[in-house]
Amino acid sequence: MAKKTFESALQRLEAITEEMENGELSLENSLKIFDEGIKLAQFCNAQLADAKEKIEMLIDKGDHLDSESYQEKDSEHQDLSE
Repeated sequence: MAKKTFESALQRLEAITEEMENGELSLENSLKIFDEGIKLAQFCNAQLADAKEKIEMLIDKGDHLDSESYQEKDSEHQDLSE
């Protein structure tokens, strides 16, 4: 079995959404794929959280480079836009 990736999990979530929106599933099958979707969403959220922790933006500080976490940079942009 292939290793589950963020992309494959997201693709399956999209397929589950289409299946459920179609409205042709039995209640039992709807609950089964809903449960699968919840697990896939949790997997994707964990993958995104891991990626967010790894992201750093390099900021040119004159004669040297300092790193700043994505979250810190993102909050600065929010402060400016408010």
